[in-house]
Amino acid sequence: MSKKTLNQANLETLGAEKLAALVMDLVQGSAPLQRRARMELSAAQGPGEVAADLRKRFASLRRSTSFVDWRKQRALVKDLGGLLGLIETTVAPQDANEAFELLWSFLQLASSIYERTDDSNGAVGGVMSDAVELIATISPAISTDGTALAERILDAVADAGYGEFDGIISATAEALGQEGLEHLKEITEAWADAPPTEHELAQYRGYGIRSSAEESARRNRQATRSIILADVADAQGDVDAYMARYSEEQLTYGTIAPDVARRLLDAGRVDEAFDIVTRARAAEDDTSFRVFRYDLDAVYEECLEKQGKTEDLKAHLWATFEQTLSAPCLRKYLKLLPDFDDIEAEEAALDFAEAYPHLGAAISFLVDWPSHERAARLVVARAADLNGDSYHTLTTAAEALDVEHPLAATLMRRAMVLDTLAGGKSKRYRYAARHLAESQSCDAAIEDYGDLPTHAQFLEMLKQDHGRKYGFWRLVEA
Repeated sequence: MSKKTLNQANLETLGAEKLAALVMDLVQGSAPLQRRARMELSAAQGPGEVAADLRKRFASLRRSTSFVDWRKQRALVKDLGGLLGLIETTVAPQDANEAFELLWSFLQLASSIYERTDDSNGAVGGVMSDAVELIATISPAISTDGTALAERILDAVADAGYGEFDGIISATAEALGQEGLEHLKEITEAWADAPPTEHELAQYRGYGIRSSAEESARRNRQATRSIILADVADAQGDVDAYMARYSEEQLTYGTIAPDVARRLLDAGRVDEAFDIVTRARAAEDDTSFRVFRYDLDAVYEECLEKQGKTEDLKAHLWATFEQTLSAPCLRKYLKLLPDFDDIEAEEAALDFAEAYPHLGAAISFLVDWPSHERAARLVVARAADLNGDSYHTLTTAAEALDVEHPLAATLMRRAMVLDTLAGGKSKRYRYAARHLAESQSCDAAIEDYGDLPTHAQFLEMLKQDHGRKYGFWRLVEA
């Protein structure tokens, strides 16, 4: 490697004086870089100095009111991640209690940050989740009273309007201990039953909701209580307490049943888990539109396996494969068959996939399995039915078949080119130009186009039908 390559090893050879000058030059005019440099200087003085600087930075973030648009959000997220990194690498190894307090203060910044930025991409939420995970790492080493921590957790969770403290109970379970967990249950029940505060009521007034402010506030408290008690039950390994938060009807919901059944399985209560998932699957079958919930099916399959119901499991796996072309289900199914039977069954499954009505799903399955020869045969046979708008499916398949089956790869690329030009999708012109170039590269490897147009004929057709798409042709000729 060249000694001029920009990497850490080569930079170290410059020496401290030159590097210091370079850093000073780089941070000029950049507030984020200046803050980072000051933090690193504090880190060299010890965790106490870092903690003091972190608290100053937290106070600055809390006071800020300017809106952070999407252009500046990346810098903000990077800044927040850097603060977490300093806590993890500099403070936590020396003082777990101080690190815990800093992380708690960091999470309390959430509301002030969320209120001035749009986190639809989840970037800020991701950093908050990282903070909770870091708390989980260091909390076993902190010195704290379990009951006091329980009260602190209730206040934080009750006041968290953006879910920033989600997962905090499991993260601090060891620090809470059984006494703290029991205390958290008691104070949560008392809080949920107490009258809402004036501050809570004010939050629900004037929003045009039908229920009264008091009713809405109480309903919110009940929902929070349910979540807290479920997390406490998890921490205590109490499956029954976790289940108690749900009604019999709720236990049939595909969004709830998998979690409950999984906990029952982990507790060795296989028959109860099987009953939960069976009723949930039956409830979905009774609806006009069945949503495939792979988490629910996964628990159902494990129940059947643990109960020794091999034939039922095989029937379920095959039926699911027929409905969804699920490769994992087919692989599980084949593993349950005797030697040599699995070879015949695989061929039958691939025949089924090749005749599957949804062409895109069939191509994806056959390419991923892999059965490239069948995939190519299917593409050529049903070329007229290719959906050029399925960019991801066709691009991935074309790349996979490019070498051994250039005709099939070309047909999929042609479909995408035609979709782009016919639809006037100018933002995709550069992709279409690339697909056309790739088709030209395959041309020499295609011995026989059959009844299909050659590359030259296809190109001429494009010029006749879309010759005025000048933006596209400029890219083709570039």
